[in-house]
Amino acid sequence: MPVTTLDMENLADQTTRRALAGLSLSVAKCKKIVVVTGAGISCSCGIPDFRSSDGLYNLVKEQYPDVVLKGRDLFDASLFRDPTSTAVFYTFIAGLKESIDGATPSATHRFIKTLDAKKKLVRSYTQNIDGLEERVGLVGTSSPSSSQGGKNAFGGKRKLKAREVKNVQLHGDIHRVRCTFCSMEMPCTQEHLAAFKTGTPPPCPECTLRSEARVARSARPLKVGTLRPAIVLYDEPHPLGDDIGSIQSMDLTRKPDMLIIMGTSLKVHGFKKLVKEFAKVVHDSHPSPSPSSSSTITPAPEKGKQKQKQVHAGKVIFVNKTAPGSEWDGVIDYHVVGETDRWVEKVIEDWKKARPSDWEVQQTLDGIVDAGGSGVKVVKEITNVIEVKGKGVFFVSNVFSLRAWMGFISIF
Repeated sequence: MPVTTLDMENLADQTTRRALAGLSLSVAKCKKIVVVTGAGISCSCGIPDFRSSDGLYNLVKEQYPDVVLKGRDLFDASLFRDPTSTAVFYTFIAGLKESIDGATPSATHRFIKTLDAKKKLVRSYTQNIDGLEERVGLVGTSSPSSSQGGKNAFGGKRKLKAREVKNVQLHGDIHRVRCTFCSMEMPCTQEHLAAFKTGTPPPCPECTLRSEARVARSARPLKVGTLRPAIVLYDEPHPLGDDIGSIQSMDLTRKPDMLIIMGTSLKVHGFKKLVKEFAKVVHDSHPSPSPSSSSTITPAPEKGKQKQKQVHAGKVIFVNKTAPGSEWDGVIDYHVVGETDRWVEKVIEDWKKARPSDWEVQQTLDGIVDAGGSGVKVVKEITNVIEVKGKGVFFVSNVFSLRAWMGFISIF
């Protein structure tokens, strides 16, 4: 079945506009959504283009004029075989880390958080190493709070707590470093960056302490490893691969009713496999009509007429500037052409128009407490996302507010 294409630049066309509004309503009505993302969702965050005149590639070339490396080579595990390419890698990563530190999350990152706050997000899976999801409140697999046991986020004794993880970082996190020998992991500091900029990895402090302790006892020194960025390169196994595989299997059994793919060219083999597995479960668990027909006709016996019923579950949506290849026919239902930020903003706009009650601040009385003769009403806010006009968007989850009434006076 071919992919239905909807261009964000063609909103003047009534058919396109209606189809996009239908997708927005589907997002609003689905209850178990899986989101998978790539670098495209971070393009608007302030991270410089690698290939621009003042981009990171050219800055690296200035420092290493005799080294010839393609963009993909800088993220390939084979670069560690050569000291020069290893130095280039560390220098490049230092520049990338500094750029990411100055970036801000995009509308797309906030949209994923909205799905989570609305209790619609099964999980987010990302190829990105920038950690911007964490900044909007989505706990990632690299976060210390997402794991238990042991001291190393990538150590053998460390295990992910699936319930805590909202964002699976398939390629690791640039904000952390890991020892090449003992696997000790820690936050990436300015001291580490200063060493990386020179092309030299800093020594592991854990290995150093152990070795110095042995030397103090007149024993042989131990090998001291070096620190490297805690990211996963091409042709390199993920240190948390088993745990991530278990999380994915768990999410597949939950039978998600929608898959949203954003900002990725779908070229990496492992990522393609993940997308196809989720798409199959979405389609098998929630059969829907062909994309060319946004609704099915069912009889309405009470009036003897035909009633139109729109099917919302079972859709796979791909949002990207470039089209998917023919191998995705029958896997992807809709290709939304355009910037991911623009699409998610339209989804939120349509969602608010179609289902305004989803965005209201609803409260229920949770109890009354006596406070010196004055009744204090405990009010539970049961909304997940609230918007205050003119004051931005505030995300809340399971938040309780106290409202005290003394006569006609309300105290917040």
